[in-house]
Amino acid sequence: MENLMITCISKPPVIIPTKHDNLSEFSQPQTKLSFTYTKNTKNPKITDNHVKYLARSGRLAEAVAALDSIALSGSQVRPNTFISLLQACIDFGSLDLGRKLHARIHLVKESDPFVETKLVSMYAKCGSFADARKVFDEMSQKNLYTWSAMIGAYSRVSRWKEVVELFFLMMEDGVLPDEFLFPRILQACANCGDVRTGRLLHSLVIRLGMVCYTRVSNSVLAVYAKCGKLRSARRFFDYMNERDRVTWNSMLLAYCQKGENDEAYKLFNGMWGEGIEPCIVSWNILINSYNQLGRCDVALGLMKEMESSRVSPDVFTWTSMISGLAQNGRRWQALFLFKEMLLAGIKPNGVTITSAVSACASLKVLKLGLEIHSIALRMGITDNVLVGNSLIDMYAKCGELEAARQVFDMIEEKDVYTWNSMIAGYCQAGYCGKAYELFIKMQESDVKPNVITWNTMISGYIQNGDEDRAMDIFQRIEQDGKIRRNTASWNALIAGYVQLGAIDKAFGVFRQMQSCSISPNSVTILSILPGCANLIATKKVKEIHGCILRRDLEFVISISNSLIDSYAKSGNILYSRNIFDGMSTRDIISWNSIIGGYVLHGCFDAALDLFDQMRKLGIKPNRGTFLSIILARGIAKMLDEGKQIFSSISDNYEIIPAIEHYSAMIDLYGRSGRLGEAMEFIEDMPIEPDSSVWSSLLTASRIHKDIALAVLAGERLLDLEPGNIVVNQLMYQIYSLCGKLDDSSKVRKLEKESTLRRSLGHSWIEVRNTVHAFVTGDQSKPSSNLLHSWVQNITREVNIDDHHGGFFIEEEEKEEIGGIHSEKLAIAFALISSPSSPQSIRIVKNIRMCRNCHLTAKYVSLRFGCEIYLSDTKFFHHFKNGRCSCGDYW
Repeated sequence: MENLMITCISKPPVIIPTKHDNLSEFSQPQTKLSFTYTKNTKNPKITDNHVKYLARSGRLAEAVAALDSIALSGSQVRPNTFISLLQACIDFGSLDLGRKLHARIHLVKESDPFVETKLVSMYAKCGSFADARKVFDEMSQKNLYTWSAMIGAYSRVSRWKEVVELFFLMMEDGVLPDEFLFPRILQACANCGDVRTGRLLHSLVIRLGMVCYTRVSNSVLAVYAKCGKLRSARRFFDYMNERDRVTWNSMLLAYCQKGENDEAYKLFNGMWGEGIEPCIVSWNILINSYNQLGRCDVALGLMKEMESSRVSPDVFTWTSMISGLAQNGRRWQALFLFKEMLLAGIKPNGVTITSAVSACASLKVLKLGLEIHSIALRMGITDNVLVGNSLIDMYAKCGELEAARQVFDMIEEKDVYTWNSMIAGYCQAGYCGKAYELFIKMQESDVKPNVITWNTMISGYIQNGDEDRAMDIFQRIEQDGKIRRNTASWNALIAGYVQLGAIDKAFGVFRQMQSCSISPNSVTILSILPGCANLIATKKVKEIHGCILRRDLEFVISISNSLIDSYAKSGNILYSRNIFDGMSTRDIISWNSIIGGYVLHGCFDAALDLFDQMRKLGIKPNRGTFLSIILARGIAKMLDEGKQIFSSISDNYEIIPAIEHYSAMIDLYGRSGRLGEAMEFIEDMPIEPDSSVWSSLLTASRIHKDIALAVLAGERLLDLEPGNIVVNQLMYQIYSLCGKLDDSSKVRKLEKESTLRRSLGHSWIEVRNTVHAFVTGDQSKPSSNLLHSWVQNITREVNIDDHHGGFFIEEEEKEEIGGIHSEKLAIAFALISSPSSPQSIRIVKNIRMCRNCHLTAKYVSLRFGCEIYLSDTKFFHHFKNGRCSCGDYW
């Protein structure tokens, strides 16, 4: 894909041309019309014909002077002569001379409504609606042509509501529209959504017998079609005596606007049956509609069918396809089509360029973006604000902020999106200071910041770790910006706090948001839920679930998927399954979330059962599915089945396995005790093994006491992550076990690191809605003596052999040296703090739990009849009845 090139354009430097350089064949300066007047000193008698001659020749100043001469002689001009002069003003766009003519209207021999009507037209067509309306309102008599002139004037500038108002005034004046005026008024009703007036006009058309005029009937149909009254449109369509292409296209558009594309396609085929060949507009309506619905393949098929019918796609066809593909995530295909469009000799417009540049921005392909920018420069459309905005966004997302700023500075008529794009670019790159400078300049400009600008600044600051400035901006929105905070303002803070790991602050904002009567939306939920997907936030997940139910958001598939994942990670897999079973529609993420949840809990049988159901339903698994299934086969020690699944990823599903799939296979080999095969698998890998692969091998060698493989895996980890404290400590222990603690500088360094920078265990537990933290060896808490005494008693009951046959490789120091481990203190606190044994205990630990603590947790779950959920950096442990979900492999 990266080799995609638009070959007709060479890569330009990112140079913004001057205004003069931007002139193209489409933007050459127009020749300005000038009026010259040479005074006639002899002043012979001037006739109407001479005035007409001057008007036709464009010598309007001379014509006005001629009128003055006529006035001096006491004569007047005929109405037709004056009308010719006004028409000349219209032809040459001369409002100034038109005003001068208006001042001499008294020279017309007799009052003539046609002269006044022409005067209205002159003012309207020369750009002075105020004068046109003033003349119109002062007319003593208005005929059909006068009303037509005024209505036509408003129609030309799309002032549709005024057209409808004029229609009612016209009716009050006793003047009825004709077959030429009806379409204009009906067009106004269609464009401003006034179906009620449209129905009134429909009845009037019937009473006046004008249904026979196809142009009028088409306009009635267009009202129903554009206003979404599909039944009325179809009923009218079916009773029409004559139907042309305009008729059929209106009906096609009506169906497409309602999203009933398949019905539109049936109608499209019906055109051929009536002997009417679809035109380019017909094809484009269908193609554009299918693209908007995301059915791009159907649209592409129509485009090929269109070419087979000898109708050449125009710029609208190509633009619709390119935009549709880009907006539906098929950006590379959109860029290929853009190249084809150029090769076909079709010149793109601003929308085409904007869509192509946006695709480059999403893909972050700067080279192609530069080429498309070059095309825009040659076309002279970089001043177009839409094109400029897309270029700013593209350069910013590609990290080329200087180029983005160049484009920004070149846009003369900046809109709010222009400013927001540049500010967002600075924020995303971490340059919040520059973003703030631009933010201040924007406040001083003609374009004031909107709520999106303020929200961008909030997101920028908090995502770059400056939560104080983010909160300051958040609090100033309404006071300084005079703008009401919206849901996105709150979402920006919540998402930022989650990203910073400040879940309690995020939850505080979430609750404050609701107390301020701001309803959380799906973005809010999807921002905060992942932050609560841990064992000490179970109640928070339930609280969010309640909010989801109150807001009727449970039917949003992405929210249900997130709930499945969050409940599983907070230890409630049954809740996850209930949500999954209750979903009316599921996507691949739904299946992956529930399967992954079961794998997390060690329930391989349920995960594999769901995988079978999924395949029977014809749902195609993806990379995430296969990762979970390989892990599930590993927990079940089903080596042959796991190898078969791994092979099928590329053989049957044409998916290239990622590094996580290889790591999962090492886990599978390790759990099955096949370490030699695991090593062979690593040696045959087509990609370079990363730390996850070697870490899996180290775990396997530790569990199966293979010291040689432990040394190999550990040394590879040390090469990849030389600054990792945990790896240093593990390697020091491994060297100690195999007798390699000689005087080498490498070992001395490891010994120093292990002594100075020890991995200190921290555990967190929630009891009575309060999170309590425990640190290994800490005796500063008031209840420390009681907790230590409890742990010592349990340890005597368990009678654990710490050294595991002399093979001690742990991330945390032995308790004889560092003190009682944090998770034991947390378990003791949970049991001592409760009047009766709790049903479940949930703990989060920052490093891998040791074998001693693992055995203790299993014993406590059996001894006290409780379930213990403990999440460490290696595994999610669920202890129940003296057993652990990890199968003692972690």
